[in-house]
Amino acid sequence: MDDLNVGVAEYSLFGSILTIGAMIGAIISGRIADYAGRRTAMGFSEVFCILGWLAIAFAKVGWWLYVGRLFVGCGMGLLSYVVPIYIAEITPKNLRGGFTTVHQLMICCGVSLTYLVGAFLNWRILALLGIIPCIVQLLGLFFIPESPRWLAKFGHWERSESVLQRLRGKNADVSQEATEIRDFTEALQRETESIIGLFQLQYLKSLTVGVGLMILQQFGGVNGIAFYASSIFISAGFSGSIGMIAMVAVQIPMTALGVLLMDKSGRRPLLLISASGTCLGCFLAALSFTLQDLHKWKEGSPILALAGVLVYTGSFSLGMGGIPWVIMSEIFPINVKGSAGSLVTLVSWLCSWIVSYAFNFLMSWSSAGTFFIFSSICGFTILFVAKLVPETKGRTLEEVQASLNPYSTKT
Repeated sequence: MDDLNVGVAEYSLFGSILTIGAMIGAIISGRIADYAGRRTAMGFSEVFCILGWLAIAFAKVGWWLYVGRLFVGCGMGLLSYVVPIYIAEITPKNLRGGFTTVHQLMICCGVSLTYLVGAFLNWRILALLGIIPCIVQLLGLFFIPESPRWLAKFGHWERSESVLQRLRGKNADVSQEATEIRDFTEALQRETESIIGLFQLQYLKSLTVGVGLMILQQFGGVNGIAFYASSIFISAGFSGSIGMIAMVAVQIPMTALGVLLMDKSGRRPLLLISASGTCLGCFLAALSFTLQDLHKWKEGSPILALAGVLVYTGSFSLGMGGIPWVIMSEIFPINVKGSAGSLVTLVSWLCSWIVSYAFNFLMSWSSAGTFFIFSSICGFTILFVAKLVPETKGRTLEEVQASLNPYSTKT
């Protein structure tokens, strides 16, 4: 703001334009990943991010910042779809959930590291540092195979099987897995691939689960807690920086625990525990604000708010942070995966923007009311998961998709 003489309104635009970019990235992600391949889509996203970081690092005027931030957002929108999809398509069924959640753990570590480094570095240098992981991934793409399921979709059966052999190890028997992928893909070749085709009755359950989890994840207050965390810590008598360190200290171990438990306890139990914890966390924060409004228990209410934030952060990291992306990567058949994944990713970023935009207005209306609303949504999430979300642990992608979309594979 000081270097480029940027006002509050411009700075707010700089903050929110990332989400707009991510929505654009989400819209094009399915098409690029479907027609050019998963690796090419990741390559595109890295190019977007590199161009974005360069524009920010060398910005002379405000609009350079907006363009840079928009490009980084596009890259993020692409990555948030294609990485979980790629990981789910290359990993064996007994490790798939853990591997897909490692993506979320790495995001946690990256964000935490950036917070740490950002406290000591100039913003231009920080933007240049953002280019390093992009270049590493761009170069790394030359050493990883294409998704065997994507290859199968385009009829490259031999390449698909040889990639599967490379992924599973030289001595592994991949014939059964390769046959299952081939049969399922051939059955789906007769189906439509358009976005309109996605809204057929046979895909209704998959779509409800995928879109529903993303809406509930964002409307459960994650952005509100993140934005308000430092001021909650300050009101509890701690410094904002100590508060952020406390959040990271809770966030990373809990995300790591989620990774370890994902393929042991399953998706549903983790989601139910996570949603219950977020419900409790928001309720404690709401209770704290209510006590402050009533001028009751003044010495205890900030501690209650602090407990609420930490309970929420830990619970969200355990399941609701990563599992909706895991489920999204598992439930859609390959013929609609592009359009369905794009839609689900777009909904996630759109809801994120809505909550970010509305949060300050809600807080000025009623702090307690805002967190009671978030708590209610988290409570509804428990019911949604219990009634609708399937368990996908230990099943191949083809088994999961056939059980959810029973009409799509019938000849």
